[in-house]
Amino acid sequence: MALRPVQVNTKALDSSAVGTFWGEAPGWNVRESGVTTYVGPVGDFVWPHPVAVGIDVVPVPERTSTAKNRLHLDLATTSAAHQEELIARLTALGATPADVGQGDVPWTVLADPEGNEFCVLEPRETYRDTGPVARTVVDCGDPRAMARFWGEAIDWTPHQVTDDHAVWRSPEGVGPYLEFRRTPDVKTAPDRVHLDLQPRPGDDQAAEVDRLRHLGATDLDLGQGDVAWTCLSDPEGHEFCVLAAS
Repeated sequence: MALRPVQVNTKALDSSAVGTFWGEAPGWNVRESGVTTYVGPVGDFVWPHPVAVGIDVVPVPERTSTAKNRLHLDLATTSAAHQEELIARLTALGATPADVGQGDVPWTVLADPEGNEFCVLEPRETYRDTGPVARTVVDCGDPRAMARFWGEAIDWTPHQVTDDHAVWRSPEGVGPYLEFRRTPDVKTAPDRVHLDLQPRPGDDQAAEVDRLRHLGATDLDLGQGDVAWTCLSDPEGHEFCVLAAS
């Protein structure tokens, strides 16, 4: 029994516009599904995607915070020229430079049209086969503690656990990485961006939620009401949802 990350959930005032941006950013398809906008790899629509972690943009009536997100995406590039071209294209689509205290680094930090930060990485051999999204990065205070919780929560394969970061990838060895990275920041506001997890076929959602509670997750009331998913937070307060099995 374990869960897998299936999408990054992003709250937006204009979910269609933000969804369109994130479709253009990695060159993925955009699909309107009810009130949400789902972004996933090109080709026939498959949800959840067997390899990629999609992006689900959800409309909200007001922005809950202007604080830096504790979760962001890193986009991969294949060459210096590709990195430069991607930055220019994203800027033309409405991205703006963002200063999160990164200093002089080889990657570029941008924000989407509603201020959600993301990075365009310089070419790295590690991410040559991830697809356009290299990794999902989550700020945390204690990567080793996060490794203990998330290593049990999801069925992804651990790649490295140190005092500075904890890294996983799908057991198939494909798609993006998930990294919890030590930062001095602490949570000060509700998350605008979070992970959605889903049971593998044949596993039970309620049993998975109970298992996560025993691992240290706590129930979270975001005003969601009677919905098919369960909102939780991990031991450091990162919000996430457990979806119903597909």
